Amino acid sequence: MFCSAIRNILKNSQNAAKIAAITTQLRNLRGQREAQSEVEVFRSPDIIAQQNDKETEPATQDSFKEVALDFGNREAHVPSFNLAAYVNKSSTLQQFISLGVDLHSIERRKGLGQFVLQLDFEKNVKPFITFLVDQGISPDDFGRMFTKNPLLFKEDLDDLQTRVDYLKSKRFSDEARQRILTHNPYWLMFSTRRVDRRLGYFQKEFRLSGHDLRLLATREPNVVTYNMEHLRKSVFTLREEMGFSAKELSALVVRKPRLMMTPPDDLVERFSYIHQDMGLSHAQIVQCPELLASREFRLRERHEFLKLLGRAQYDPQKDMYISPKTIVEGNNSYFVRNVAKSDFETFDLFLRTR
Repeated sequence: MFCSAIRNILKNSQNAAKIAAITTQLRNLRGQREAQSEVEVFRSPDIIAQQNDKETEPATQDSFKEVALDFGNREAHVPSFNLAAYVNKSSTLQQFISLGVDLHSIERRKGLGQFVLQLDFEKNVKPFITFLVDQGISPDDFGRMFTKNPLLFKEDLDDLQTRVDYLKSKRFSDEARQRILTHNPYWLMFSTRRVDRRLGYFQKEFRLSGHDLRLLATREPNVVTYNMEHLRKSVFTLREEMGFSAKELSALVVRKPRLMMTPPDDLVERFSYIHQDMGLSHAQIVQCPELLASREFRLRERHEFLKLLGRAQYDPQKDMYISPKTIVEGNNSYFVRNVAKSDFETFDLFLRTR
């Protein structure tokens, strides 16, 4: 029995030794894989392209290490989520910063950071700046435009000129074109056929004259390139759920075209409070579309405060009339002093106790 116990101990020792050896081998393999993956992270796009090309010999692991460690004086276009790491080596990024471009905003959008990093300022950017200057765009607007739509540099300059010429043919003034391009640089990426189809939709849907159509597009350039499904839903809500007539709806969207970009549920919530609680008619809302553009809780706070003071009187035929438009103008201090004719301490107490 003693001998049997000795054999079991030896057998267990041998198994333990085998397990230890296998564990060591696994650790070595894991270490090699981790080292290889670290090299993979720092491989340049050129090395990756060479490896994918069957006619090119695969690069060795040592060459990868050279790429990872020796950048020299060239710009290192290594994939990253932080463009700030390349500013010192990229003259293009430095020029963008001087123009007021927000690199942080660009790098948060998938793929745009790498795209901007590959641009050559003289070759890929400067011609577009010249084009925009020729359209009367102020250099002060370049930073905002390029931040919002850096993909503009992928477009063909001849196509951009055609799209500007289209606006001229539709009798958009110089000021209108400048406003459209600065407030919505995505407009330049839409073909003339696509823009014409969008403008035709608004003109037909709301029976607009050429003047009113240009007014709508200039006041809110983003609405022309907005998601059409969303626009149709909002228009349906304004017409069918709120009950605006065709004429009222036309006046409403021309005066405040941004309403069509507002979520339909928000529109319904605001309209319900304005029409039922505040007692304003459709005609009054059309005259003051800013009400529908204001958040419901802000309307509620101010209307209830006026009601508390006995000043919630929106009928122009009666005394102490308050224009509904003034309810949504200015900050709280302006509202309390100039509209409610009260003091901020009273308004603050009202907010605390409501």
